[in-house]
Amino acid sequence: MSGQPIFILKDGSKRTRGRDAQSNNIMAAKAVAEAVRTTLGPKGMDKMLVDSMGDVTITNDGATILKEMDIEHPAAKMIVEVSKTQDEEVGDGTTSAAVVAGELLKKAEDLIDMDIHPTVIASGYRLAAAKAVELVQGLSKDVDETDVELLTSIASTAITGKGAESAKALLAKISVESVTSVVDVVNGKKQVDREQINVVKKVGGRVEDSELIKGMIIDKERVHSNMPEMVKDAKILLLNEAIELKDTEIDAEISITSPDQLQLFLDQEEAMIKATVDKVINSGATAVFVQKGVDDMAQHFLAKAGLFVVRRVKKSDMEKLARATGAALISNFDEISADDLGYAALVEEKKVSGDAMIFVTGCENPKSVSILLRGGTDHVIDSIETALEDSLRVVGVVIEDKKLVAGGGSPEVELSLRLNEYAATLEGREQLAVRAYAEALEIIPKTLAENAGLDPIDMLMDLRSSHEKGLKTAGLDVFKGEVVDMWKEFVVEPLRVKTQVINAATESAVMILRIDDVIATTKSQGAPGMDMGGMDPGMGMDMP
Repeated sequence: MSGQPIFILKDGSKRTRGRDAQSNNIMAAKAVAEAVRTTLGPKGMDKMLVDSMGDVTITNDGATILKEMDIEHPAAKMIVEVSKTQDEEVGDGTTSAAVVAGELLKKAEDLIDMDIHPTVIASGYRLAAAKAVELVQGLSKDVDETDVELLTSIASTAITGKGAESAKALLAKISVESVTSVVDVVNGKKQVDREQINVVKKVGGRVEDSELIKGMIIDKERVHSNMPEMVKDAKILLLNEAIELKDTEIDAEISITSPDQLQLFLDQEEAMIKATVDKVINSGATAVFVQKGVDDMAQHFLAKAGLFVVRRVKKSDMEKLARATGAALISNFDEISADDLGYAALVEEKKVSGDAMIFVTGCENPKSVSILLRGGTDHVIDSIETALEDSLRVVGVVIEDKKLVAGGGSPEVELSLRLNEYAATLEGREQLAVRAYAEALEIIPKTLAENAGLDPIDMLMDLRSSHEKGLKTAGLDVFKGEVVDMWKEFVVEPLRVKTQVINAATESAVMILRIDDVIATTKSQGAPGMDMGGMDPGMGMDMP
């Protein structure tokens, strides 16, 4: 048995160890970061993504780009997760998170080449991240969440560079109005429920035609042309059940032997539908929204009674209608009562770009609003929706946290300088890791300058000089090509965007750094667990 190798992995399995594994992982993560780097900032470029079905997405939103890219490499997927988490937690800063994570790994690779162990680098990065969060909180300023002008500036900063420049002022105004409409106070703290803001897209018209509706928009039309187009002081009934005959759950046949029996059968069907419709009419409702279908005969009876009826309404829209109007969702016709009805001052059908849409306004609960987005093409509207989504999220975050920092690469430069000072107080090799972390943060102002066609080294020197002179809010104005005070320019961002970037990028970089062995298995043709050959020689072991 001496010298005979024992194989423990399936045929076709691959193993990469040591420096090779680290290099491959870092290279993959850097490639992902580089892919989105050119989209950063007001002058960032867009990416066109074409999926396997031929659908085209044009965007410069980091999270959207990475989500649409079909990435296979496991380490690269971790960078995608960073961007995804940033999007879920804050809504903005998705590109920054991916770029910083990639740069941290690039700097770590240089340290590994100097024979500094990855665990030492990871330890230094964690120290630097904790200090950076502490420092950036010190840079933040408390804000009055009722200051509409300031909230509009925050919304504008989030929209800038996302393909919606032409209507930035309008979209920022819509964002602030809609978010401030849905603020709730829970345990003494203000909270914003993004789900209460309904965004409806409609191709046609201009971006400037987009509007905020204090109520609900349903992309449907009334079921019968004889029904009223408008109902004032509407009593609203929401039905989960279909207004039609129920099919039996078992296969059944009805044998009819004479025309009289057929007529009796049809009369009975009509009577059953009439009885169901009568329950709806007797409830006192004047507008009915049905999640399922409405029978043709039922439509006739309902139209005759002068009711406004909409069918096939999405479940999510039904839930939002319930919240907006105060109506209860009914699943049984026998249980309908006046207490289950909701209220809206006006329910009407309007034509938007030639298509009918239902507008429910003057609701009992004013904390439900809808935004109607308009644009020339689907791609334009999708781009505007992405910008608006980021804007809504950051305004909500500021209202919740009441903390702001300057934008334009200002916090990153200040953190870089202060982390270098902090590194000097440390002993051991962690000092080098903290310095590398400080340098990595400068990738944000460098990239902003590069994407604007400016010299990144000159701009960085100017920024450092301004910060050392005590102007902690000095940032890069990419339009003028000079360093200015970001607070005076109203270029501001929520504190949570920066802390989330620091934490998420550091955690993912540390996780990738600590990997020194990658074992990738592939599906084998043989019986499971029985394949013993064709392995990487590194997995063979000699028997003593």
